[in-house]
Amino acid sequence: MKVAVLAPLTWRTPPRNYGPWEQVASVLTEGLVKEGMDVTLFATGDSVTQATLNSVWKKPLGEYQADAKVAECLHISNLMERASEFDVIHNHLDFLPLTYSALIRTPVITTIHGFSSEDIVPVFKKYNAHSHYVSISNSDRHPDLQYLATVYNGLDEAQFDFGKGEEDYLLYFGRIHPHKGTHEAIQIAIQSNKKLILCGLIQDQSYFEEKVVPYLNDNSVVYLGNVCPQQRNQLLGSASALLHPISFEEPFGLSVAEAMMCGTPVIAFERGSMKELIIDGETGFLVNNIEAAVMAVTHITGICRHKCRTHAINKFSSGVMATRYISLYQQIARRRNSL
Repeated sequence: MKVAVLAPLTWRTPPRNYGPWEQVASVLTEGLVKEGMDVTLFATGDSVTQATLNSVWKKPLGEYQADAKVAECLHISNLMERASEFDVIHNHLDFLPLTYSALIRTPVITTIHGFSSEDIVPVFKKYNAHSHYVSISNSDRHPDLQYLATVYNGLDEAQFDFGKGEEDYLLYFGRIHPHKGTHEAIQIAIQSNKKLILCGLIQDQSYFEEKVVPYLNDNSVVYLGNVCPQQRNQLLGSASALLHPISFEEPFGLSVAEAMMCGTPVIAFERGSMKELIIDGETGFLVNNIEAAVMAVTHITGICRHKCRTHAINKFSSGVMATRYISLYQQIARRRNSL
């Protein structure tokens, strides 16, 4: 079976630092190759893959100024004009590629990584009958859409070593944004009398300066910036817990799965997909406010770190994700052949 994987252009695939959609597209592509699939990855020209790489846009849009609409039009049309060469097209580039799905014979499977707003839903609704939608959690399903399945995002487990949490700090790992709860993480750490390390891309500069910067210092609340995968592995494994006090219905939460892959339990606000990722009381704690999170910190040593890693490998490994998607590709192919 010949598969085309369409990745976003914002960051390299895989990303050097931040880039969750690109990361998932990369892990899936390499997992499919390991399973013997014939895969072509459509991504930026500097992407790294064992698959065949095809690119018309050389540099990630997040690294220099360019017209994103022009880049994405060239990127998407490059694949769609070659659609007949593939048995299935796997779209990780949101809703724009759907506008081709009724014009080509090759089936398109779209992983919906979340909805930036309700405004984009009409496009998904229009192509319900011409595409196959996959949600990344059961909690992130829109009632107006028809879904083929839910497939949890996978991780390359080789990039995550088991850690013992020996440095006994709390870790915040994610975008610096009100929705992700950076300020709340700081309050949890202060009230727990624990050191906090913050890592992530600043997406809201005003929020960072008003709600984060006043607490930063060299000892108790430290911001390390947007760290690379090697630093991520070390930081996650050495932490006693990951704090994830989100204030929105998060579709998945890669850092949560990454932390558990390193054996690090997670204390998260119970919103969105968190109850699908975390086993409350076994791989972390699901709480509803800062006070409950502070209490959870006092119980974190009771969580078995080996159980966290086993849970993550069984549920979020690259092989699990690749196998699940291959099954869906085959299901789609059987449907097409029966028509």
